[in-house]
Amino acid sequence: MDATARRGPLAIVGGRVVPVAGPPVEDGVVLVADGRIEAVGRDVRVPEGAERVDAAGKVVLPGLVDAHTHLGVHEEAEGWAGQDTNEMTDPVTPQVRALDAINPADLGFADAVAGGVLTVNVNPGSGNPIGGQSAAIRSAGRTVDEMLLRAPSGLKSALGENPKRVYGDRKQLPSTRLGTAAVIRDALVKTRNYLDKLDRGDDGDPPERDLRWEALGLVLAGEIPWRQHCHRADDIATALRLADEFGYRLVIDHGTEAVLLADRLAERGVPVLIGPLLTSRSKVELRNRSLANPGRLAAAGVELGIITDHPVVPIHLLHVQAALAVREGLDPAAALRAVTLTPARVLGLDDRLGSLEPGKDATLCVWSGDPLDARSRVEAAWIEGRQVFGADPDHPPF
Repeated sequence: MDATARRGPLAIVGGRVVPVAGPPVEDGVVLVADGRIEAVGRDVRVPEGAERVDAAGKVVLPGLVDAHTHLGVHEEAEGWAGQDTNEMTDPVTPQVRALDAINPADLGFADAVAGGVLTVNVNPGSGNPIGGQSAAIRSAGRTVDEMLLRAPSGLKSALGENPKRVYGDRKQLPSTRLGTAAVIRDALVKTRNYLDKLDRGDDGDPPERDLRWEALGLVLAGEIPWRQHCHRADDIATALRLADEFGYRLVIDHGTEAVLLADRLAERGVPVLIGPLLTSRSKVELRNRSLANPGRLAAAGVELGIITDHPVVPIHLLHVQAALAVREGLDPAAALRAVTLTPARVLGLDDRLGSLEPGKDATLCVWSGDPLDARSRVEAAWIEGRQVFGADPDHPPF
């Protein structure tokens, strides 16, 4: 996708415009030019020659954002050949990049666009205590380079069951929760030592370049968040303890039992990206999974996002998860923020995405009805003003 190409003006008119960052506008207009939103409102003048899209009776919404997926690195229907999620040859692999393994031909990208999920964050897996660098990308394009929005957008780490199982089966460190925490702390201390040597210069002889400590250095410098996979409350407490020790920006991924520590998470301003929500309790850590948990977290003041962990939950069901969370008590406005503006902020992209505001990217969808109604579907979608779905319903471009 050529994100910089100039495009003629586009006006989406007559729909119920839900900006997310403000109140809905009935019979609204979204005016787009050169890939960006120019105006949003009821009395927006549409310039002559603009392409008009009639959205009467429909809902106009920012493109959904899923901040935790494995799109393109855990390809569907490819088996072993498409499995590039975990580099499980070493417990500490911060130098590996999801960017280098994303295949835009993964079938999941077409599903994402059809489901209104126009921005995704692709994470490495949770087999390692430190798993690697994530990448935030557009959901359509020929190469990952033209899809790229930000990389790295975070650094993946895992506590709990997964690394304990992977390395415990091999009878090597870490085979316990205490071993996993020790591996993480050791790597972060080595990173600090490396950065200190760089700062000192060591009498004109700096240390040999090390991609591991460079990547972790971005976390310690506050440039990217630490994306902490954890489900159980005790693992979430460990995540908070480690963040206090090393001073990095923490994001809780999954957070199945985060409700048990909701007050502490809210007080510290730690976001929780909860999910997947449409799964069985397939392992011990999921025994307290509940569709009511998002509402409980939001009510406690926790900054909340909802994720699919695709392909664990198919990505086009992101809005269905949000709808079911509303059924179980989550405020509808909070549910929409949880799949738009909050994940955009976690990814450092809220200046571009997540709401319909002048100056932001024209990455948006027209829905047949309320996106929090599971019966609603996307009828048209644009990424930075380029239509990527709905122009030819029988032959979508991706």
